[in-house]
Amino acid sequence: MVRSELIRKVSASNPHLSALAVRDAVDAILEEIVASLGRGDKVQLRGFGSFFTSHRQGRLGWNPRKRIWEPVPENDILRFRASRQLLKRLNPDDRSHAPAHS
Repeated sequence: MVRSELIRKVSASNPHLSALAVRDAVDAILEEIVASLGRGDKVQLRGFGSFFTSHRQGRLGWNPRKRIWEPVPENDILRFRASRQLLKRLNPDDRSHAPAHS
């Protein structure tokens, strides 16, 4: 699903809101998520999952095209961890997330 499809579906399920209002709301939510992650904060959406950043140290990496070892700079990467509710909806028959019976 792309952003425009999301806006169209939310508009269709909420006919009392204009498409422009839905677009502004989606944009505001996404901007706040990006801003929070940029500050190093964790973003938790209950029932959906968590977005967070993880720092990756610099290292030497092999460049197969040049056939040499090159430094790879340190950077922050985006991570996502799905909630249990989301995992259950995606994998309804999966027993790996069910509590163990004793």
